[in-house]
Amino acid sequence: MRDHTPDFKMQELSAENKSLIKETVQQLLVRLAGDSQLSSGSLLEFWVEVPGVKRPRGTYRGGFLMPDSFVYITDYVQADGDRLVPAPGYREMDKAWDDLLDELYYQVEIFTSQADDSRGIMLELWTGHRNRPEGEWIYAVDRKIELV
Repeated sequence: MRDHTPDFKMQELSAENKSLIKETVQQLLVRLAGDSQLSSGSLLEFWVEVPGVKRPRGTYRGGFLMPDSFVYITDYVQADGDRLVPAPGYREMDKAWDDLLDELYYQVEIFTSQADDSRGIMLELWTGHRNRPEGEWIYAVDRKIELV
């Protein structure tokens, strides 16, 4: 059996990039909850574009682009009316945010560690829910940010 794990050294995101990602994610999730669209199927998905690294994106038979990665939002936070509250298993909202963001940071670090420098790396984050199995967005909000 062959090991297909890429051979690279993990590079932790800078404090500035973590802050930028955190602020963006919080804005997206507040909007999702405010629009009464946070459901058990809601995802926080992202693409990472690294300058000079050619990596084809996958597609499903229906033709939509497969995201690099995602996090199930309701594993960490849920909506109570139009506001966010911690998911069952969390007593405090801060701990839920920390765990959600730690998972997201880790996944982003996997994709960005292949670059020498974070400058120019584009991170596109979006949240919402899809029509399964076709994959078309029923509801989504997104934002693209450049890591520095």
